[in-house]
Amino acid sequence: MTYCVAMVLNEGLVFASDSRTNAGVDHVSTFCKMTVFETPGEGVVVMLNSGNLATTQQVVSKVKQQSQLSEKRLTAMGSMFHVAEMVGRQLRDTITSTQNEAPEQSDVDFSATFLVGGQMVGEAPRLFMVYPQGNFIESTIDTPFFQIGESKYGKPILDRVIQPELSLSKAMKCALVSFDSTIKSNLSVGLPIDLAMVRRDQLRITQQHRIDAEDTYFRDLRSSWSQGLRQVFNQLPDPDWLK
Repeated sequence: MTYCVAMVLNEGLVFASDSRTNAGVDHVSTFCKMTVFETPGEGVVVMLNSGNLATTQQVVSKVKQQSQLSEKRLTAMGSMFHVAEMVGRQLRDTITSTQNEAPEQSDVDFSATFLVGGQMVGEAPRLFMVYPQGNFIESTIDTPFFQIGESKYGKPILDRVIQPELSLSKAMKCALVSFDSTIKSNLSVGLPIDLAMVRRDQLRITQQHRIDAEDTYFRDLRSSWSQGLRQVFNQLPDPDWLK
């Protein structure tokens, strides 16, 4: 399993993804689930993925191959909509091809989902969720974040905090709290966590960081969040009908 979250805010975009892939409790591996395409001054695209590892790796490889052609590079496509459209087409074709070539593995789930966000010159920052069928939806002011993978544990904090006017630094902090909740409740999600930030109109990655088990900020954040929750809980009044 995995967990990825992306946010589009007035100040720009925030991306976070874990790197754990497992095929059982005794087979755990680490794979980066964040892919960046960047041409400073022209545009930046960030892709996060969850689902079947073979499928996601094939899709990322195909997108990279296409982007290496100067006339077809992602950042020159003019619109994030066209990028999401292309990723959706590659995802659908990859899943269909794999299923057709391996009918004996009909019980295997080859599906995958992508978050695709970034900014092209002349456009505002945009964020899309691309489904296994190749179709996609775009984030709106009412839905400023998307999650894929093991999303239920980290969603409550995002629902309460994330708003378009939130600063990028606070949004990144909120993303890490949502990861802490997810990691604590689900062993299939784990460190390292890959982070990226795209500040509006800079058309490049403005901050990129990987959090591992030795990261002191994340350790302190987890400890402070746990202590804060317990403190607030202890301050809540007991039910009147129990007195």
